Amino acid sequence: MNVFPTPENPLRIGTRASPLAMAQAHMAAAALIASHGIDMAALEIVPMTATGDKIQDRALAEVGGKALWTRELDAALDAGVIDIAVHSLKDVETLRDARFFLGAMLERADPRDRLVVREGIAATTIAELPRGARIGTSSPRRAAQVKWIRADLETVLLRGNVATRLAKIAGGDADATLLAAAGLERLGMHDVGTVQEAGLLLPAASQGAIGIECRADDSATRALLAAVDHAPTHRAVAAERAFLAALGGDCRSPVAAHARWQEDGTLRLDAEIFSDDGADHAAGHTLVGDDAAAVALARRLLDEAPDSVRRLFAA
Repeated sequence: MNVFPTPENPLRIGTRASPLAMAQAHMAAAALIASHGIDMAALEIVPMTATGDKIQDRALAEVGGKALWTRELDAALDAGVIDIAVHSLKDVETLRDARFFLGAMLERADPRDRLVVREGIAATTIAELPRGARIGTSSPRRAAQVKWIRADLETVLLRGNVATRLAKIAGGDADATLLAAAGLERLGMHDVGTVQEAGLLLPAASQGAIGIECRADDSATRALLAAVDHAPTHRAVAAERAFLAALGGDCRSPVAAHARWQEDGTLRLDAEIFSDDGADHAAGHTLVGDDAAAVALARRLLDEAPDSVRRLFAA
């Protein structure tokens, strides 16, 4: 993008075509309009179907991981078909191609998970679920955390967008599932499920954060994005992603990391790493002045973790 967006030369906003991704793209557009006074007609939303949306019968870790959420958008951005790409940052690889620049993060929404149960089950927390209940999830983090809290619970694969997963729960494919509170809120599903406190179920790194990327060499678009960047969110999420990078984990690795600003203005990073079955884990926290503190926490947890946990990480 070499000039300010106009209806004749619109800023093309790439996004996955799912309802949640489209809602997030419209949030990005609204932020740009509010910051720059851009005419709505000067913004064009370009939806795409990601490979990850097409695969519903397997965990993505088995067939390519987080790149399956970004591949199509990356190709379009690199080719100049779109000018920016809007992502759920939780679904974006920790290490990104240098051709792309994460120019902005919108203010983070609630990073916690919500527990959704099928009709007939009276439970608002994992502790209240019936013995042997089946939790549907495709997340190694959630599966390990559930087993850490309740070894009697069974985890089963549950894929699809929010509406698909809710329909599967209603249909009895599982007794309950865990969904990101931020996604439900963005879809207007304010009364679906019950929030699980972060002290019990630590969120995934980047959960609740929307990231906007552009081409690294596109200075005009980088300037547009800088104005909508929420610096406190960006700093907190950067710490979480630095922790992940230092672990050397991938989408198969059960890991949780959440950085939050405290009342005294310090940034605290809490993190956990697990074994596949949730039987073993290591947890800790640190205050983050720069990414070095996040890296040090990752190394400390790996040093403290049993072999069943450490073998899942490449650091």
